[in-house]
Amino acid sequence: MTRHTTLTISTRGKGLYPFTDAVEKWLREQRVSNGLLTLFVQHTSCSLVIQENADPDVTLDLSDFFERLVPESEKHYRHRAEGPDDMTSHIRSALTQTSLSIPVIKGQMALGTWQGLYVFEHRAHPHRRQVVAHFLGE
Repeated sequence: MTRHTTLTISTRGKGLYPFTDAVEKWLREQRVSNGLLTLFVQHTSCSLVIQENADPDVTLDLSDFFERLVPESEKHYRHRAEGPDDMTSHIRSALTQTSLSIPVIKGQMALGTWQGLYVFEHRAHPHRRQVVAHFLGE
Protein backbone atom coordinates (compact mmCIF):
# COMPACT_ATOMS: atom_id res chain seq x y z
CA MET A 1 0.00 0.00 0.00
CA THR A 2 1.11 3.53 -0.63
CA ARG A 3 -0.19 6.67 1.00
CA HIS A 4 0.86 10.28 0.62
CA THR A 5 -0.05 13.76 1.75
CA THR A 6 1.41 17.23 1.90
CA LEU A 7 1.82 18.86 5.31
CA THR A 8 2.09 22.63 5.65
CA ILE A 9 4.48 23.85 8.33
CA SER A 10 4.31 27.56 9.17
CA THR A 11 7.56 29.19 10.25
CA ARG A 12 8.21 32.57 11.87
CA GLY A 13 11.74 33.06 10.57
CA LYS A 14 15.00 31.26 11.21
CA GLY A 15 14.93 28.29 13.55
CA LEU A 16 13.80 24.70 13.98
CA TYR A 17 10.07 23.98 13.92
CA PRO A 18 8.83 20.63 15.25
CA PHE A 19 6.31 18.67 13.20
CA THR A 20 6.54 15.15 14.67
CA ASP A 21 2.98 15.34 16.00
CA ALA A 22 1.54 16.17 12.58
CA VAL A 23 3.27 13.17 10.99
CA GLU A 24 2.22 10.84 13.82
CA LYS A 25 -1.39 12.01 13.46
CA TRP A 26 -1.35 11.40 9.71
CA LEU A 27 0.14 7.90 10.16
CA ARG A 28 -2.57 7.01 12.72
CA GLU A 29 -5.26 8.17 10.30
CA GLN A 30 -3.80 5.93 7.58
CA ARG A 31 -3.90 2.86 9.85
CA VAL A 32 -0.58 1.63 8.55
CA SER A 33 1.45 -1.19 10.07
CA ASN A 34 5.01 -1.62 8.77
CA GLY A 35 6.91 0.14 6.03
CA LEU A 36 9.01 3.13 5.13
CA LEU A 37 8.05 6.77 5.48
CA THR A 38 9.78 9.33 3.30
CA LEU A 39 9.51 13.03 4.07
CA PHE A 40 10.56 15.60 1.47
CA VAL A 41 10.50 19.39 1.79
CA GLN A 42 9.65 21.18 -1.46
CA HIS A 43 11.87 24.21 -0.95
CA THR A 44 15.54 25.11 -1.46
CA SER A 45 15.93 27.47 1.48
CA CYS A 46 14.96 25.21 4.37
CA SER A 47 15.68 21.62 5.32
CA LEU A 48 14.55 18.69 7.42
CA VAL A 49 16.37 17.31 10.44
CA ILE A 50 15.87 14.65 13.08
CA GLN A 51 17.08 16.10 16.33
CA GLU A 52 16.72 15.94 20.09
CA ASN A 53 13.29 17.08 21.22
CA ALA A 54 13.80 17.22 25.01
CA ASP A 55 16.10 20.20 25.57
CA PRO A 56 15.27 23.36 23.54
CA ASP A 57 18.88 24.50 23.92
CA VAL A 58 19.86 21.88 21.32
CA THR A 59 17.83 23.52 18.55
CA LEU A 60 18.99 26.98 19.60
CA ASP A 61 22.64 25.84 19.55
CA LEU A 62 22.15 24.33 16.08
CA SER A 63 20.72 27.60 14.79
CA ASP A 64 23.60 29.55 16.33
CA PHE A 65 26.16 27.14 14.84
CA PHE A 66 24.79 27.57 11.32
CA GLU A 67 24.83 31.36 11.75
CA ARG A 68 28.58 31.12 12.44
CA LEU A 69 29.24 28.45 9.79
CA VAL A 70 27.46 30.31 6.98
CA PRO A 71 27.45 34.01 7.89
CA GLU A 72 25.20 36.42 6.08
CA SER A 73 27.36 38.90 4.24
CA GLU A 74 26.56 40.42 0.89
CA LYS A 75 30.25 40.57 0.03
CA HIS A 76 30.56 36.76 0.10
CA TYR A 77 27.77 35.83 -2.36
CA ARG A 78 26.63 36.75 -5.87
CA HIS A 79 23.11 35.34 -5.50
CA ARG A 80 21.07 37.58 -3.21
CA ALA A 81 17.98 38.22 -5.31
CA GLU A 82 15.72 37.87 -2.25
CA GLY A 83 17.97 39.52 0.32
CA PRO A 84 21.12 38.84 2.33
CA ASP A 85 19.75 35.52 3.69
CA ASP A 86 19.03 34.17 0.20
CA MET A 87 22.27 32.38 -0.72
CA THR A 88 23.08 31.50 2.88
CA SER A 89 19.74 29.67 3.05
CA HIS A 90 20.62 27.61 -0.02
CA ILE A 91 24.02 26.71 1.43
CA ARG A 92 22.53 25.71 4.79
CA SER A 93 19.96 23.58 3.01
CA ALA A 94 22.71 21.87 1.00
CA LEU A 95 24.63 21.10 4.21
CA THR A 96 21.62 19.46 5.86
CA GLN A 97 18.86 17.35 4.27
CA THR A 98 15.79 17.93 2.18
CA SER A 99 14.46 14.40 2.65
CA LEU A 100 14.33 11.84 5.44
CA SER A 101 13.58 8.10 5.45
CA ILE A 102 12.08 6.67 8.63
CA PRO A 103 11.08 3.05 9.30
CA VAL A 104 7.53 2.55 10.51
CA ILE A 105 6.98 -0.43 12.79
CA LYS A 106 3.54 -1.37 14.14
CA GLY A 107 2.17 1.97 12.98
CA GLN A 108 4.82 4.06 14.76
CA MET A 109 7.85 5.90 13.42
CA ALA A 110 10.95 4.12 14.73
CA LEU A 111 12.39 7.31 16.21
CA GLY A 112 14.62 7.15 19.26
CA THR A 113 13.42 8.28 22.68
CA TRP A 114 14.63 11.87 22.31
CA GLN A 115 14.26 12.26 18.54
CA GLY A 116 11.84 14.59 16.81
CA LEU A 117 11.23 15.86 13.28
CA TYR A 118 11.95 19.50 12.47
CA VAL A 119 11.72 21.88 9.54
CA PHE A 120 14.94 23.89 9.76
CA GLU A 121 13.97 27.31 8.43
CA HIS A 122 16.96 29.18 7.01
CA ARG A 123 15.14 32.34 5.92
CA ALA A 124 14.66 35.38 8.16
CA HIS A 125 10.99 35.90 7.27
CA PRO A 126 7.95 33.68 7.91
CA HIS A 127 7.09 31.02 5.34
CA ARG A 128 4.60 28.23 4.78
CA ARG A 129 6.70 25.15 4.00
CA GLN A 130 5.33 22.12 2.18
CA VAL A 131 6.53 18.71 3.35
CA VAL A 132 5.45 15.71 1.28
CA ALA A 133 4.92 12.55 3.33
CA HIS A 134 4.96 9.25 1.43
CA PHE A 135 4.40 5.88 3.10
CA LEU A 136 5.17 2.59 1.38
CA GLY A 137 4.31 -0.62 3.18
CA GLU A 138 1.41 -2.45 4.75
